[in-house]
Amino acid sequence: MIINHPLLGPRDSAEFIYLGDANLIDRPNWQAPTAAKDFYEYAYLRDNPAGWHDELWFHEAGDRSWLVVTRNTLTHEISNVALARDVARLRGRSK
Repeated sequence: MIINHPLLGPRDSAEFIYLGDANLIDRPNWQAPTAAKDFYEYAYLRDNPAGWHDELWFHEAGDRSWLVVTRNTLTHEISNVALARDVARLRGRSK
């Protein structure tokens, strides 16, 4: 599988480590009244979707950047790749 890195261009997926759901960018508020429940769900509960999904990938064998890869889990087709920092900034503005 080839991941088209936004800064470095096409790279083999062997250069990356898959972390999981890109929703991990959105950490729970540790001061919320429901913080214990929220962190439990954040750390242990994961979706396992069939189809399009935003995932976190770490470019370990390259520039060590974090990426959000939108990938179809059935076909491995990739529709979008973005730097995780940019995605996090956009999500922070929308809250």
